[in-house]
Amino acid sequence: MTTNLGTADANARWLNDPQHRAWLAQHARSQFDFFGACLRAAPGFHLLDFDGTPIPGAPQELHSTTRMVHSYALGQIAGVTGADKIVDHGMSYIWSHHRDTQHGGYVYALNDDGISDPVKLAYGHVFVLLAGASAKMAGHPDADRMIADATEVLNARFWDDARGLFADEFNRDWTPFSTYRGMNANMHGVEALLTAYEATGEAEYLSRAGRILDFFIGQMAPDHHWRLPEHYTEDWKVDPDYEGNPMFRPAGTTPGHSFEFARLLLQHWDLNGRPEDGAPDRARKLFRTALKDSTDAKRGGFVYTVDFDGGWMRQARYWWPVTEAIGAVAAFLKLDWTAEDEALYRELWTFADRHLIDHAKGGWFPELDEANRPEATRFTGKPDIYHSIQGTLFPMVDPLSRIAPKLAGLLA
Repeated sequence: MTTNLGTADANARWLNDPQHRAWLAQHARSQFDFFGACLRAAPGFHLLDFDGTPIPGAPQELHSTTRMVHSYALGQIAGVTGADKIVDHGMSYIWSHHRDTQHGGYVYALNDDGISDPVKLAYGHVFVLLAGASAKMAGHPDADRMIADATEVLNARFWDDARGLFADEFNRDWTPFSTYRGMNANMHGVEALLTAYEATGEAEYLSRAGRILDFFIGQMAPDHHWRLPEHYTEDWKVDPDYEGNPMFRPAGTTPGHSFEFARLLLQHWDLNGRPEDGAPDRARKLFRTALKDSTDAKRGGFVYTVDFDGGWMRQARYWWPVTEAIGAVAAFLKLDWTAEDEALYRELWTFADRHLIDHAKGGWFPELDEANRPEATRFTGKPDIYHSIQGTLFPMVDPLSRIAPKLAGLLA
């Protein structure tokens, strides 16, 4: 089943088309409705199955809890009824359960019996900062203490000021258990730092985001033909043979992360006053390389990982790179409209509408098989709303940065 995504006028620009914007608003509401079932009577959130029913015994992972808060904070700003309850529920759970009152910081995973995975990951901690910053923009009374606590932990435990980058992982008591360094936590660190800057106005957040961007997009990308190495040694040398968690740390490079980083670079450049530093051109090179490498012309969508020469590695096609490509190309269209970007934006939404959006039950299918049918080889149920709701909301407003305030009342 497909829906009417926009006007039939071939000359129209979908970002400004009332019909398309109405469709985006309707789709955003449907996502918030579907994931509203995550709210538990007990602390924490349910993980939802394909039909929206809770999956018993699923762990509460820090990145999922915090991204739920971030997403529903955007929904609260946009006027979604009941979003404030989910934000409040999540903020309370992060503070009362994920937060480690014995050693400081935030443990990674919980279940009804307590801590199921006690590690301390930069990846999770930057999302605590993101949740607090978005909750602050939504007016939550406990946001400031969460921003302050997350910032203190990130500064004391993860931030390497000599490098201008975040380290990755520790045991619960902050003893090291690996020398791994990675791009993913730093990329989401940029996202959190920029959001914290937008929420607080504190310049250090913007400065640190810029340092991370300088390393990955100013140095690593041009040195590797505009592909981004994911994995590094302790001294931040590329580790080309590393292979870890097949979802979070797969071998090779991950084009979906290049889509995200391109959008974040434009956000930082906009917040920084749009200096004449070539940032839009670097974002374009990063985006176009990822698009060229990963586009599956036969099946549609994007393969998950490629090698350092652009050859396909993991050919699974997930929902989230499509949402991130939508967000990035929407940013390019806002900055400098081209017919090529317009066609790509339409193509991406058409593919998502036909194959990834679950029009019957709600939400997005996380993975497609060879025939573009939903499958579940890597994920249990439907993952959180974070990627798909951002891909839906960001095209609805004009700015490249400070998007959250512009969402005010759009879904009321």
